[in-house]
Amino acid sequence: MRIRIVDAFTDRPFAGNPAGVLLLDAFPDDDRLQQVALEVNHAETAFAHRLPEGGEADWALRWFTPATEVAMCGHATLATAHVLHTTGAHAGAVRFATRSGVLVATPDEDGSITLDFPTAPLTPVEAPMGVAEALGTEPLAVLDTGPDIGDLLVEVADEKTVRGLTPDHKALAAYSERGIIATARAEDAARGYDYVSRCFFPNVGIDEDPVTGSAHTALAPFWSERLGRPCLTGMQASPRSGRVRTELRGERTLLSGRAVTVIEGELLA
Repeated sequence: MRIRIVDAFTDRPFAGNPAGVLLLDAFPDDDRLQQVALEVNHAETAFAHRLPEGGEADWALRWFTPATEVAMCGHATLATAHVLHTTGAHAGAVRFATRSGVLVATPDEDGSITLDFPTAPLTPVEAPMGVAEALGTEPLAVLDTGPDIGDLLVEVADEKTVRGLTPDHKALAAYSERGIIATARAEDAARGYDYVSRCFFPNVGIDEDPVTGSAHTALAPFWSERLGRPCLTGMQASPRSGRVRTELRGERTLLSGRAVTVIEGELLA
């Protein structure tokens, strides 16, 4: 099996979020998929195989962290679409059958790829006792992101606070199914982004995710309401960093970005 490492939501190597991508003839058993994902040891490894023509989707797609399978992953979907297009395995828009329904990835003229994902339903909640201590700052607002995302979205004071967070990852694990999205409005929109975020996912084996497409299905409606615009750009301020363009379309959110293949090899085991 050919295996590729793709940096997603970036236009240069060694930035954005790396994902493993394997194109298969069929899915092996779940234990095998989990073993490969653990060996790759990136936030997610994507496994895809072609589906028969004439159905509602073109490829089946699953995502695994080193610890578990997840219901939705934006950056590994972008990485998979990038591999399909750059290898000639698929031309034009590709429809993926996933645990979150059919997700569509469309190549754009500028070389980016746009993902059509369900918008996360946001529900304001009281800040759980102890979350401020675990995160390292007082929340301004806390919202539940629904079952598909499984995070708490936490607004904090400002961009400087987001960038300076050093949370207690073990303690954060108690507050949501997957983890915490910390966010704030951009300090200076002239820098080319409207809001910043960082994502901490200890419950799926990822202390900090470099760039999280799925989180932006919650960040897009949150910030579009506050800033009064459907089209925004988010900066995920991890050490690798990356940018995600978002467009809110009611129950759907479009996520756009680029990807770069950095490693290609053969899985021998």
